[in-house]
Amino acid sequence: MEVLVTGGAGYIGSHVVRELMKTPYDIVVIDNLQKGHREAVLAGEFYRCDLADRQKLDEIFSDHDIGAVIHLAADSLVGESMENPQKYYQNNLTAGLNLLEIMLEHNVMKMVFSSTAAVYGSPDNIPIEESDTAKPASPYGRSKLFYEEILADFDNAYGLGFVSLRYFNACGADYEAGIGEDHDPETHLIPLVLKTALRQRDKLKIFGTDYKTRDGTCIRDYIHVSDLARAHILALEKLEEEGESSIYNLGSGDGFSVKEVIEAAREVTGREIEAEPAERRPGDPPVLIASSEKIRKELGWEREYKDLKNIIETAWRWHSSNPEGYGESKTGKEI
Repeated sequence: MEVLVTGGAGYIGSHVVRELMKTPYDIVVIDNLQKGHREAVLAGEFYRCDLADRQKLDEIFSDHDIGAVIHLAADSLVGESMENPQKYYQNNLTAGLNLLEIMLEHNVMKMVFSSTAAVYGSPDNIPIEESDTAKPASPYGRSKLFYEEILADFDNAYGLGFVSLRYFNACGADYEAGIGEDHDPETHLIPLVLKTALRQRDKLKIFGTDYKTRDGTCIRDYIHVSDLARAHILALEKLEEEGESSIYNLGSGDGFSVKEVIEAAREVTGREIEAEPAERRPGDPPVLIASSEKIRKELGWEREYKDLKNIIETAWRWHSSNPEGYGESKTGKEI
């Protein structure tokens, strides 16, 4: 069976492709390369394609015997979504609906969907469980929740089975495979910390130091990207075996504050990392920690990387070996 990975040249997508290489599935990757990197795609047939282009999507599905889709292509910056919600609804919903319509036309009835902890907004309960109320505080979070609801409707009406994986903070790298995190602009904490350690940034900003947390800074649940990627394979296997739709959190049940991450990075790198307080960012909840009990029980998912310093070390090895990231190659089959 061929598996289509949308957004497969991105940070998480490239690690999902890496995990798919360990399975019998054949791989097809599409990415518009606005944020992804062709060099990060280690296997499969690659197409440079935007989900808004229905004709190209139809041609790809016609040329391949696709049995399932892992859908990661999306815009994903909370702050940007607050400033430009139109972009997020257009790309995450309208273009995503194109994909679903093409899937139906080609009788592809399985999707693993890349969702987000942002669907919960500022949660009432910690750790967050899948049954807790979803009340997103940003257009980004709302676009992901809306898409989950669309998937539920498509399941009920057409039998399109899905597994939605609500990510918490993906981090780390598969440095042995030569893939890691390279965004422009970079907004994620750990790569920003490491870029400061590499002297590519003068200092780090801590957005908010007066939250009601143990040290006043935001607390987040950090999951190694390879652990997260393996969950996609388990979700795909569940759909293959059972066909039953589900939603799962991907987290650790524990969390670290911004200051704790910075201090751990100082220990891993052996370098001073200057940080200064800054104003809070709109849409940032004080604490996001997930319960992953459901996916552990139902799919047998377990984390390989449980220690924060170990996670940061994998990222540090990649960033220190690739200080300029992937470069600017944008090659890929145009159809």
